[in-house]
Amino acid sequence: MTETKELQIEEREALISIYEGDSSFKQINAETYQYKYGEEEGIKSFLLEICWHETYPNDLPNINMDTFYNRNISRMAKDKVITILREEGEQWLGCGMTYTLFECLKDKLDELLVDENFNSGAEQQIIGTNQQSEDHSDDDGDDRKLTNTGSSGGAVQKKEQLTKAQKRKQWDRVDNKGNRPRGWDWVDIVKHLSQTGGKVE
Repeated sequence: MTETKELQIEEREALISIYEGDSSFKQINAETYQYKYGEEEGIKSFLLEICWHETYPNDLPNINMDTFYNRNISRMAKDKVITILREEGEQWLGCGMTYTLFECLKDKLDELLVDENFNSGAEQQIIGTNQQSEDHSDDDGDDRKLTNTGSSGGAVQKKEQLTKAQKRKQWDRVDNKGNRPRGWDWVDIVKHLSQTGGKVE
């Protein structure tokens, strides 16, 4: 058995032991491991996949950000994650580094998720979905509407430019499919009747 294979076996056992019970960690096979960051199935979430090869850990593992789970993340954001991990991994060549790479991203998670480029694909999905649905006023009376400057096919759509804070607020109001949470527009009947009074008999 080669030295790299022995190192991989040791690291595999260590990873399974460390992440036992952690639902964010997943072992796909003997050489492929995934870790999920952020809110489960939310817009502010992504999946990191690390694949070992024959010469790992003497060489960097393959870092994959192109899983289907990451379909709404911009290319720029994916490249940023890969760059961070490669820089970190260079310091650990010859040692098992999968755990270190997973934990390295945890430390930088807040910084990554507030980057306006990180969820640009998801943001476009939200804007498109909100345009198709009926316009509803939010609780704070702040409407974000898209305007149509054309009448039929070939219509040009113009969207209002939002600040980072407004985008974050908008992301918090919808799920990863751009839908509002169930019951967001429900009326509290008891509260409503207490304010208006019941029907006079």
